[in-house]
Amino acid sequence: MGILTANLFITLDGVYQAPGGPEEDREGGFEFGGWQAAYFDDETGEAIGAGIDRMDALLLGRKTYDIFAGFWPHQEDHIGTTFNTLPKFVVSESLTKPEWEGTTSASEISELEDVKERFDDIHMFGSGHLIRSLLEAELLDRLNLFLYPLTFGSGKRLFADGSGVPAAFRFAEPPRAFPKGAVLLSYERAGTPITGITIGQD
Repeated sequence: MGILTANLFITLDGVYQAPGGPEEDREGGFEFGGWQAAYFDDETGEAIGAGIDRMDALLLGRKTYDIFAGFWPHQEDHIGTTFNTLPKFVVSESLTKPEWEGTTSASEISELEDVKERFDDIHMFGSGHLIRSLLEAELLDRLNLFLYPLTFGSGKRLFADGSGVPAAFRFAEPPRAFPKGAVLLSYERAGTPITGITIGQD
């Protein structure tokens, strides 16, 4: 069974919307797009690139798929070549014939069980709604949070309005801090939360 990893660039107040560019995602009137670049450094790039080099399949939600499919097919750098070559999967009920070469559409989350059987190291980027669905279905194995020292007070949040399911996590590897202030927190599932214990209680 393969490992499914979600990579998310996120602010201190939980916003993951439009890190890559001003026009990436203005849904809801979001005006802060392109916030990641000011904190990007060589070490952050190496950490992101190492994950991309390990993956053998790419998974995306519909919104992130539209963003990626509009950008990466036109890029000829290492990441662009990797994304364009890899098998890709998008979870969508409405997208039945993806135009990005090598992309297969899945209408149900349950179809990803077969994807995990076929591939060893599947990665996804963004796609907060899909992350929540995968956690609920217990299909997400690792969550890589690239945490940035910013707050916006608005924007799409990973766990907004009480969304999500009770879940516990543990470090999959030690945290990493980068020169410009970002931190990588890599977590893996660790069952359900342990509650009802008072600190200091035997």
